[in-house]
Amino acid sequence: MTHAIGLFGGTFDPIHNAHLRMAEAFREQCRLAEVRLIPAGQPYHRAQAPHASPAQRLAMVELAIAGRPGLVADDREVRRPRPAYTVETLEELRAEIGAEAPLWLLIGGDSLATLDSWRRWRELFELAHVAVALRPGFDPATLPAAVRHEWQTRQVPDFPNRTPSGTIRPLALPPVALSATDIRARLARGDDVSELIPPPVLGYLRAHRLYQTSPAGP
Repeated sequence: MTHAIGLFGGTFDPIHNAHLRMAEAFREQCRLAEVRLIPAGQPYHRAQAPHASPAQRLAMVELAIAGRPGLVADDREVRRPRPAYTVETLEELRAEIGAEAPLWLLIGGDSLATLDSWRRWRELFELAHVAVALRPGFDPATLPAAVRHEWQTRQVPDFPNRTPSGTIRPLALPPVALSATDIRARLARGDDVSELIPPPVLGYLRAHRLYQTSPAGP
């Protein structure tokens, strides 16, 4: 069986249960041997830097996926001393796994809508397949014309991982109203988030006093 690999990048500030559900759905639906979760070291596309440091976000990813078969933490973008571009990360992975192994990139529908603003974005399809996690109400007619063309022409009826790259497929995901922004706000208020974050990650947040806006009590 072909050893297909998926790349799931993000700021993971912090990683939470919806990220893990997405990673598991990505692995199952795209028939992947492993999914590599790659925290962004210096995300160039964000107006503000992440609240937690790259090393802290990597540590949280490692804690979150411990004991979950098929999920792997990848530190390549954390180690990179400059902003990381997805096409460069895919080039690195492609060089490591060879030209024939199927490689998948997971993005969200919001990223799909701005894909034509990414560095060397058309080359993404030469390096990998693209899986898109869509939110309810997605309308391909709203995509930029160049992206819409790729969306319409690169979908194929079946995805047997017989080719290394070049297709697009939507992921079927249950809608989850959960975001890292919301979790940070809840943590800042002192709300209970124990059902939203893996227990080891929550313990790390408390130990390092991350996302708190006021001193803790005795």
